[in-house]
Amino acid sequence: MSDQPMRVRGHFTDVVRFNPKQIKRAVGDVEGFNAKFAVIITSGVGTMACAYLFALLAFVSLPAILIAANVLKKSDVPVFFTKPGLILIVSWIAQTFLQLVLLSIILVGQRVQSAASDARALKEFEDTEVILDRLDTKTQGGLSDVLAAIKALGDKSVA
Repeated sequence: MSDQPMRVRGHFTDVVRFNPKQIKRAVGDVEGFNAKFAVIITSGVGTMACAYLFALLAFVSLPAILIAANVLKKSDVPVFFTKPGLILIVSWIAQTFLQLVLLSIILVGQRVQSAASDARALKEFEDTEVILDRLDTKTQGGLSDVLAAIKALGDKSVA
């Protein structure tokens, strides 16, 4: 085993970057509208682009909170950020929609992706079993036929 540390940088970019090709491939692994929708949402929300979007949404309401806490004055912030309508919309999105709706969609998406991953792993295991069975030197149709043919060729060349 090598003393070099394992490099995973290439894998991190696959995970955190919004990649439509990767999302399309993940959607292709599942069947049904609900499963596809959950995978799309889960794959999209699990990106840094979405994290930045949620952070921006959170910062929109920060000036109003700082004014209410007497850290800032109303005159320090553009009027747009202190409008009650904006604060209510941001609160509803963050506290109601994201927490109640998005959470359940993400959980379903993770279960769907896990099931698809399990199916791929099982298929790979079955394929590996077939290959190992065919390579088995002790079974009919395995390497025993090849080894017998090589031995027969070797016996003919000696004689």
